[in-house]
Amino acid sequence: MIHLTVQGIDVEVAEGTTVLEAARIAGIKVPTLCYHPDLKPFGSCGLCICKQEGSRKIIRACSTPAAEGMKIITHDQDLYEVRRTILELTMSTHPSSCLLCTKNNKCELQKLAIEYGVREQPFEIRLAEDRKDRSTGAIVLDPEKCIKCGRCVQVCQGLQGVYALEFIGRGDKTTMSPAASLPLNDSPCIKCGQCVTHCPVGAIYEQDHTDLAMSAIADPDKVVAVQIAPAVRVAIGEEFGLKPGAVSTKKLYTALRRLGFDYVFDTNFGADLTIMEEGFELIDRVTKGGVLPQITSCCPGWVDYCEKYYPELLDNLSSAKSPMMMQGAVTKTYWAEKLGIDKDRIYSVAIMPCTAKKAEITRDGEHASSSGARDVDLVLTTREIARLIASRGLDFDNLPESDVDDPIGEYTGAATIFGVTGGVMEAAVRTAYYGITGKEAENVEVKLVRGLDEVKRGEVDMGGKKVRVAVVHGMANARPLLDKIRADKAAGKAPDLDFIEIMACRGGCIAGGGQPYGTDDEVREERIAGLYEDDEKSVQRCSHNNPSIKKLYSEYLGKPLSEKSHHLLHTEYKEVPIYKA
Repeated sequence: MIHLTVQGIDVEVAEGTTVLEAARIAGIKVPTLCYHPDLKPFGSCGLCICKQEGSRKIIRACSTPAAEGMKIITHDQDLYEVRRTILELTMSTHPSSCLLCTKNNKCELQKLAIEYGVREQPFEIRLAEDRKDRSTGAIVLDPEKCIKCGRCVQVCQGLQGVYALEFIGRGDKTTMSPAASLPLNDSPCIKCGQCVTHCPVGAIYEQDHTDLAMSAIADPDKVVAVQIAPAVRVAIGEEFGLKPGAVSTKKLYTALRRLGFDYVFDTNFGADLTIMEEGFELIDRVTKGGVLPQITSCCPGWVDYCEKYYPELLDNLSSAKSPMMMQGAVTKTYWAEKLGIDKDRIYSVAIMPCTAKKAEITRDGEHASSSGARDVDLVLTTREIARLIASRGLDFDNLPESDVDDPIGEYTGAATIFGVTGGVMEAAVRTAYYGITGKEAENVEVKLVRGLDEVKRGEVDMGGKKVRVAVVHGMANARPLLDKIRADKAAGKAPDLDFIEIMACRGGCIAGGGQPYGTDDEVREERIAGLYEDDEKSVQRCSHNNPSIKKLYSEYLGKPLSEKSHHLLHTEYKEVPIYKA
């Protein structure tokens, strides 16, 4: 342990702690713009400068390790004036149209400007002239608002290993831009949206589709059905002052009805369906000599990454669609036929924690249109639906609870944990155990795949059959594992794993690119706890025991991996050039 003094307060911290972290432990906020706890300290903004007694050297708190006996000054008049000048200079390259910005009231620069009393602009305004990049249909880049903090590049390269964004130019002319100055859609971008959630201002944001949703609701010829993803229920409350992890499922059902949606379903039903298809696919591969390891395919960001960076492993991907796409396909076939509604009248909306889902619904072929129409017509992020709820004057915290609509809304605990890293694996293991042994597992909880460790490996005993599993979250963390699988495959070596779960975002969908801003590991842990709580309270905790899923198979699909299941619920993948010509 190290002992130091921060602004006159004695602090004891672990070796390796930065001065910035030591200050926060002391209860002192040192301003930052480029710093984020997910990222390595970058030191680009200069706001966290501090003094050290006995030294004339100015230090940057975010990147300076605390040392024994340090006496740190974090706030005095000199530091205040320097920080205010930095803010004024930063704002001279940033538009002042805050009311028109999606980050209004959640902008880190805006908050600091208020705290430091910046009310005038003493420097010449110098705004970037580059146009907005809307090429992906999911994410928008607005160079005019970029403050050159570098977070988006760090996230894209370091956290995700995608390299779609990079520093271009030098000095004052540096820009954060898609690789090779291409349109973002022609770069390696996987639309994961981690650049969006880590941007401190409004320079990167999701394509807003709220008007399309409300236009559909207002159309008397449309039957508008909505589904909500597992991770949305433990994050939506944050937009209305609730703590992260608060399970708001039934309040959200009510809010969606009051917005005017005709039918409210739950993507958790689609998650249970995914487990039936993916779980039995795994059983087939393990018992009949199929391609191993089988890798999950429910994360569209990961699938996009595989198609671009690891096309040699596409046959390792499960052919099962994501829960959202399965839910959409079933909505416009099974459910539409039961109610006698023409599928072309149904407008299917999905509330997702993920910006990559906006891109997923536009994929070619039967992946997105197995029903004969577009299976999911529109995706809104958690942030978008929160804005709609607020704009309609709904007091979210005080809404009454209501139930989901039948018959494609009922779900099990296994489905709700889909939203967290390790959850898909755990849900699949619960059902695969039953499929292999014919018995229910005595303990359905698979603790070895839980937690925020970047790579988790182990063996699961399935009635004497050892299934070797791994769980990875954050695309950069997957690369070493994927490189080994590719090398072993090329060399003809037997795989040392049977089943792998990969999610593009750290923590899984609970920290997806469409979730509320301000996500760090503390928030991730709270959202994760909320989903596990929902699982524990569920009457049924295994997908194969969902009564509505059983009914779907008996009335419509026949059995997992049937011909009809393959048509509606499975897909194919293809190599995608990393840089489009």
